[in-house]
Amino acid sequence: MARIVLLLVASLFALAACEPTGPSIGADGRPLPKIYRIKASDTAKIQFRVLDSVNALRAGAGQSPLELNSQLNAAAATHARDMSVQNRPWHFGSDGSSPLDRVARAGYPGQLIGENISETYEDETATLAAWMDLPDTRDVILSPRARNLGLSWFQEKNGKIWWTLVTGS
Repeated sequence: MARIVLLLVASLFALAACEPTGPSIGADGRPLPKIYRIKASDTAKIQFRVLDSVNALRAGAGQSPLELNSQLNAAAATHARDMSVQNRPWHFGSDGSSPLDRVARAGYPGQLIGENISETYEDETATLAAWMDLPDTRDVILSPRARNLGLSWFQEKNGKIWWTLVTGS
């Protein structure tokens, strides 16, 4: 009898330590969102994942592939952080700079094609999908003149991500 009681108590402790395996459901019946946390070591992986996705979309549209460009990445990183400081997603920097100014400051020798921005808690795949849903941001990604891509982000402590994608010729 003591063994049975001991086994029951041990089982209860084991079950109490388990977390639910399915998604947590909110009051509206929908799964609760989880914060997408980006580590510094994820930078190259995320940039190349987006580049591969963009190039697959461009191939489907009959456009040539893009190459990742470090100067455009730098311009994108500067703006992503600055949007967080300003707490608003828009194309002008806190110093009044435009996307053209930032690309030139970063030393990019080509011409700016366009800049896509986003304020979200979503990952890069969902952000790219949202950009593809809108004609203006889709045109930046699929422009036949584009040859280079820059992508960066800034993630706040609360999980909010400020994404910036820049294309150039």
